[in-house]
Amino acid sequence: MEKFGIKNPAASLENLKIKTNKQTHWNLSPQELTEATIKKGQGVLADSGALAIETGKFTGRSPLDRFIVRDELTEDTVDWGHINLPFEAAKFDMLHAKMVSYLADKELYVRDAYACADEDYRLNIRLVSEYPWSNQFAYNMFLRPTEAEVLKFLPEWNIICAPGFLADPAVHGTRKGNFAILNFSKKMILIGGTGYTGEIKKGIFSVLNFILPLQHKVLSMHCSANVGAEGDTAIFFGLSGTGKTTLSADPERGLIGDDEHGWSDKGVFNFEGGCYAKTIDLSEEKEPDIFRAIKHGAILENIVFLPDTRTPDYTDSSITENTRVSYPIHYIANAVEGSQAGHPQHIFFLTCDAFGILPPISRLTAEQAMYYFISGYTAKVAGTEAGVEEPQATFSACFGAPFMPLHPTYYAEMLGNKMKEHQVKVWLVNTGWIGGGYGVGHRIKLNYTRAMITAALQGKLDQVDFHIHEVFGLEMPESCPNVPDEILNPRANWIDKDAYDHKANQLAMAFNNNFKKFSEKASESIRLAAPAVLVN
Repeated sequence: MEKFGIKNPAASLENLKIKTNKQTHWNLSPQELTEATIKKGQGVLADSGALAIETGKFTGRSPLDRFIVRDELTEDTVDWGHINLPFEAAKFDMLHAKMVSYLADKELYVRDAYACADEDYRLNIRLVSEYPWSNQFAYNMFLRPTEAEVLKFLPEWNIICAPGFLADPAVHGTRKGNFAILNFSKKMILIGGTGYTGEIKKGIFSVLNFILPLQHKVLSMHCSANVGAEGDTAIFFGLSGTGKTTLSADPERGLIGDDEHGWSDKGVFNFEGGCYAKTIDLSEEKEPDIFRAIKHGAILENIVFLPDTRTPDYTDSSITENTRVSYPIHYIANAVEGSQAGHPQHIFFLTCDAFGILPPISRLTAEQAMYYFISGYTAKVAGTEAGVEEPQATFSACFGAPFMPLHPTYYAEMLGNKMKEHQVKVWLVNTGWIGGGYGVGHRIKLNYTRAMITAALQGKLDQVDFHIHEVFGLEMPESCPNVPDEILNPRANWIDKDAYDHKANQLAMAFNNNFKKFSEKASESIRLAAPAVLVN
């Protein structure tokens, strides 16, 4: 049974050079953290009992301000470039010292937690946060140790989160005042100048994406996962906004997790102890499990209330399109106890196609699966990252490039070997637009996407005829239970077929141009899975 306000009697923050005092709170309960947030004027209660807060200037991650310390450990292992930006070790130490000085007279909140539901790979984490709601977010999102575990807790990784602290770029080497910096040698993450809570969870996700494949030969994945009554596991890859959380929250299947998982020799396990769901346009009718999870202990981020009420208006995007809620995974009624399951039988690649070209669902060959995994095509959904105001086509290797310190082919080869070993069926699912691109067509209805995934899981698509997409070579079903036949062929939904062909060619060329940087390390069979640009 959990007990709060406790700590390992020998615990201190001396290794972080932070002095503790009476204003240092250890492992407070969600109720105590909610109360502290309200008393500080940093949040209010919604009528559901959930805590509503605003994260400030940043309502999404800031990828250009996320760095990794470049040293002997990371020099030859990290895939350096425009995603994994290097940071000087000396500058990190200087920034750390400045943060410690800033926090010296602050009320601090310490959280002991861990990642990885599989005990063989457990990673103990200690968060020191300036704000109580940052600490409550960590309670929701990481796995929660028992009282006995807290009493002997030793952290392996430490996070210092100070939204009120701003770096001096000229002195500290950052791009701006905000930053998120990973130091693998010191096993420390520094977050400052931003209150966006997603930086906390994605910092640890990046850590796991480094150590699990390299040290344990476990494939780390940016995916959600669920399991059926017969033990059939399914995983859903996709970037934020493509439907990972929504589609894995299936009342007919047990939820393993909604965002981050490992695939070991035993099967699939969740990294986290909670869910972080988008709430834009949320309704009980469309997403009952998520809607009902928004209660006391949950944290709503950047939502707006209906006038003169404490009722959230989930249609209001005036603060951001990236409105969010975090809650412990057990708030979902059918969450799988222990957050583990066997090897997957089905993999779904979720893509939000802003051009309306890709089929709502298609079956992939093994070679196509590798090609589309390495490509990671989707759209950046409005508000998910700072500066993104409407969907933008993008390629994100492994459906999670911003969090992958190693070269994409490292993860791809691991996935390919596991797919072949366990004979996994792979599907590409477009949760984006149909009948035209963004601003012309319309987004595919959620109930249709659910029906297609259900049909695939139940083997019903094995009983229908398929035809091949002329440009992308994808196998498209000609029928699907509970889905109108006419939406299954994207070209048929465009009024102007020539316009569709032209845009399909453009997208095919974009795929081919993007894949050039991977071609040297990809096999010939994977390269041949690329779309074909048609000559008019």
